[in-house]
Amino acid sequence: MPASATKSLRVAVLADSDTRWKWGALTAQRLTPAAAEVRLDGYLLRGRATPTARQLKEVGVQADSLREVTGVEFLRAMSEDPGDRYDVLVLALVGGGVQAMLHGLRAAWGSGKRPVVVTGYVGVVYEKLTDGLLLRHGADLVLANSRHDADRFRAVYEGVGADASSVTEVALPFLGGEPYTGEHEPCTVVFAAQPSVPDNRRDRAYLLNRLIEHARKHPEREVLLKLRSKPGEHTTHIEELPYQKLVQDQDPPANFRLVYGHMGEVLDRTDLLVTVSSTAALEALHRRIPTAVLTDLGVREVLGNHHFTGSGCLASWDQLDAGHRPVPDEEWVARQGVAADGSYDTAFDGARERIAQLLDRPGGLPPLTPYYTSETAPGYLPGILARHHLGPDGVPLPGAPAADKAPGPVRQIVRRAARGAYRHGVQRVAPVIRRMGEL
Repeated sequence: MPASATKSLRVAVLADSDTRWKWGALTAQRLTPAAAEVRLDGYLLRGRATPTARQLKEVGVQADSLREVTGVEFLRAMSEDPGDRYDVLVLALVGGGVQAMLHGLRAAWGSGKRPVVVTGYVGVVYEKLTDGLLLRHGADLVLANSRHDADRFRAVYEGVGADASSVTEVALPFLGGEPYTGEHEPCTVVFAAQPSVPDNRRDRAYLLNRLIEHARKHPEREVLLKLRSKPGEHTTHIEELPYQKLVQDQDPPANFRLVYGHMGEVLDRTDLLVTVSSTAALEALHRRIPTAVLTDLGVREVLGNHHFTGSGCLASWDQLDAGHRPVPDEEWVARQGVAADGSYDTAFDGARERIAQLLDRPGGLPPLTPYYTSETAPGYLPGILARHHLGPDGVPLPGAPAADKAPGPVRQIVRRAARGAYRHGVQRVAPVIRRMGEL
């Protein structure tokens, strides 16, 4: 067994939202061998979706340290004894953020000793497959959450002539919980809401009305609307029309409720999970909970429910109101990494082995080599780097925020106020302006 499989491991996770912190922190735990002692340091990238204290608590992952940083602050921290500070670095960011950090880290580390760099996707990859993958290229491991994704990822990299050896098949790190054993008392129907799907008032109001109508038709059931965030909070995607606002215009029955909290705890009492395309569907399928992916608004790429074509889970509210319970296709489920057959415990073995090999590599790891460079994408890459205050060479630009010192108390207060104003503008002001424009 490699020495790195049993020694103490030091892991850092950089995340830009509550969902990506959940994915990054849980992935870090899954990637480290059970026999190893692990120190986990969390870094939250400052931005519109920086998690609140409530969101972090809901995720339920305890880090040894956790602090908010800008991209430049993070790069400065990583440049201090990188090989001695961390063994593994997980970049849980949107694609552009991953690419910027890869170039920034390459500039900071050069050919010196460095940790293994890991990245991947939070859930179902149903849009911008090529763009997102090439922005993640350059990490030592690009994690694919299923055999289906691993095949697609390798095809993209090989198709553009990029090294595909980084693609590593795993599974979603937050699957788990006890298998479904039968209907609860009362029978509980849960609609898993999404911040940006659908993205307009008409469709969101339609889904809410159908959910409330289902509660009226079945007063013996408990009908729950599972929400990702409270008003004023942001998640990975912007939510301009929270269901909390839409429900204020309704008069729902007593058996209808809004709920927050950890999805796993909600699934513990769920008898039917309904969604448009949330990753919660995969969590439910993993536990063999009856799961319905709605077709009411069509089966369309923009909704993401096209990903579930062939799953056996597509259904409409009319069918669900009449008592229909979808039966998942076992072959489809297996290819999606859901591992309802009990193989989930071994899903990360290959990634752990690869990390151990990289940590024990004679002479250390080579410099990071992203596919995008000033030669391959001279009209694209500089803009991505500039958004994170980095020059074309990955070095922080002059005047970059906090490039030379840590933020003081006044700067921290200003940043919090600015972020609050942005969130208010997105959820309150922007919808009003949009409605005025439609008059």
